[in-house]
Amino acid sequence: MTRIIGGFAGSLTLTVPGAGTRPTSDMVREAIFSALQARDVLDGARVLDLYAGSGALGLEAASRGAASVTLVDHSVRAATTCRKNAAHILKSAPKGHAVTVDVSSSPVQTFVTGARQFWDVVFLDPPYELGNAEVAHNLEALVPRLAPGAVVLLERSSRDAAPALPAELEIDRRKDYGDTALYWLSLA
Repeated sequence: MTRIIGGFAGSLTLTVPGAGTRPTSDMVREAIFSALQARDVLDGARVLDLYAGSGALGLEAASRGAASVTLVDHSVRAATTCRKNAAHILKSAPKGHAVTVDVSSSPVQTFVTGARQFWDVVFLDPPYELGNAEVAHNLEALVPRLAPGAVVLLERSSRDAAPALPAELEIDRRKDYGDTALYWLSLA
């Protein structure tokens, strides 16, 4: 069961698209959001969730104070699930709390390359089978769309080598949670 952990939608359950998705565990999401809140980067943030699956990471950010969230997943099933989950979460928003959630079923690379906005927080949680070369290509396209001080969180298998990064990004830290390696990236 995947659920929102904190914020106005805390404890609401989310639908998962099924085969082909690997939702980020509650433990990893709690660690991510505790650290993001300690850095004070969520309140009013513009958040991008790439390879969104159920949208759990982006919707958790919406529940915890993000101003706008964009969920991107090429799978039509995942995008449909994201829309349903977003509607479910937004019903719980307190009166006067303005958060927008947009969903795109574009391929990640196409979406990022064509984007015209800037993001403060980006979640990049591709399938573990996706090669490091494609992840590096995604990161290169993302760099010009990052706001100053942006935080990028990249989730990969802990058994994989560290990802190749464009010169404009650097690893702030890596933290392993069982099979999951979480890379905290920032502009160099």
